[in-house]
Amino acid sequence: MKRPIVTLLSAATLLIFTAGCNSDDSVKQAQEANEMKADSTTANTDMGKVEEKGMDYDAEFLAKAASGGMLEVEMGKQVAARAVTPQAKEFAQKMIDDHTKGNAELMALATKKNITLPTTLGDDHAKVLKNVTEEKGIKMDQQYMKEMLEDHKEDVREYTEASIKAADPDVKAFAAKAVPMLKMHLDMVTKMKPTVDAAK
Repeated sequence: MKRPIVTLLSAATLLIFTAGCNSDDSVKQAQEANEMKADSTTANTDMGKVEEKGMDYDAEFLAKAASGGMLEVEMGKQVAARAVTPQAKEFAQKMIDDHTKGNAELMALATKKNITLPTTLGDDHAKVLKNVTEEKGIKMDQQYMKEMLEDHKEDVREYTEASIKAADPDVKAFAAKAVPMLKMHLDMVTKMKPTVDAAK
């Protein structure tokens, strides 16, 4: 009987939080929702505070990763449909395929851990999508590859860090599992980018 009551309380908390939140950034909203959950469930002890700090890191990592994963798929779809160069088209399709799977794993993990994820792109990722999709032709391909190079450098760094620093072993394992895929994407875009940059 306790479970439905907890679920109702969580839903009520989320509604109150959503109504009172001033930020439009979906990643920040998710992070604030997770902080409220942590505050309401963590015992006010030294050990509880240590655990809460670790879970805050995990929730923040997963929220950012969710927005990043959505960006890879959404931008990949738009670029795959409009790309001029075969390299940009191939890379975009790879992003759709790999990150669709990764996003599903991330959502399942967040559900299991009762972590709120953003349902739309965070502000930073929305800006990247706009920067790429507002371009046309070869310029779009070149901007896409530039953003993907920077994005995957950051992803490899952040996922590697999470594979070491995450408090929850499942979050740690999720991050560690993703690192080889992200490194492969980084290697792929690094090799393809000069060809796209040289195209006219």
